[in-house]
Amino acid sequence: MKHFRISILFTIVLMALAGWWGYSHGGLGGMVTALWITGVLGVMEVSLSFDNAVVNASVLRDWNAFWQKLFLTVGILVAVFGMRLLFPLAIVAVATGLGLVDVWNMATTTPQEYSRHLMGVHAEVSAFGGAFLLLVFLNFLFDEEKETHWIVWLEEKAGAHGTESLAVLLALLAVFGCTELVPEAQRYSVLYAGVVGIAIYVGVGWLSGLLEEEGGADVGKAVQRGSIGGFLYLEVLDASFSFDGVIGAFAITSDVVIIMLGLAIGAMYVRSLTVYLVHKGTLDEFVYLEHGAHYAIGILALIMLASVKFHIPEWFTGLSGVAFIAVSLWSSVKYRRLAAAQG
Repeated sequence: MKHFRISILFTIVLMALAGWWGYSHGGLGGMVTALWITGVLGVMEVSLSFDNAVVNASVLRDWNAFWQKLFLTVGILVAVFGMRLLFPLAIVAVATGLGLVDVWNMATTTPQEYSRHLMGVHAEVSAFGGAFLLLVFLNFLFDEEKETHWIVWLEEKAGAHGTESLAVLLALLAVFGCTELVPEAQRYSVLYAGVVGIAIYVGVGWLSGLLEEEGGADVGKAVQRGSIGGFLYLEVLDASFSFDGVIGAFAITSDVVIIMLGLAIGAMYVRSLTVYLVHKGTLDEFVYLEHGAHYAIGILALIMLASVKFHIPEWFTGLSGVAFIAVSLWSSVKYRRLAAAQG
């Protein structure tokens, strides 16, 4: 429970703000509605981002105390206020040419107009996030140094023949495929967004490699235990997940304040869950959990890329990730029982 104390306190404060916001706009009925929707959005965000927490934990467990604390302090501010509030506002600002203050006024006074602009760039954001997440999955799948395999026949062959260059090639082909799904007027912007997603993934990896190369073996070990490259990687990963939650939230309500509060609550629990997984050594105990999370990311990447044209229900997106996590947990329990039976 100690890992979730801050999240519980954060929830109380934000639920109180949601209640006040609802009461000020609709009386007692508005307050009840605001509290209910905020709670639903918080739960939705956790369900959509559970695999994000697992992947975060798989990276964070090898970091030193300094980088862990930086990710869990500065990182949470970026995740809650940057990715769940400023990121969507910035996207609409770029799309409309308005300033952030004007976009905020639009979001609070005419939320339907704000939602329309946000949905208007859905294809571009999906191409960006889908390309980035696809590389996260493919590089996990192609990791030849990975000793534990879940889907053995697939992962052994992928590890033997896959490379980072192949992962980038497949991601580029996926982005080119997306451009064929959208109207001709949107093709350049979708292609541009997808290539940016790939470039950021490659750039973050290059930055970590540069620090390791220039600093020698000692700095190389420090990079593995935490680095600015790894920090940026997790923040971009969170951004890719967060926009999916923002889009899903507008299917429930158009009130941007309630959306921000609900998703912020969920983001806090995802961070607390990340800490819990690291401190409890859950990934070492359930050996296939990390695999399940990466396969869930792979499915999410394909869903995001397909969503540039096709509407895919939010419940399917959430359940597909949960299904992989659940099956990987079940496989991990079976593995532990078999290992115990063999002594």
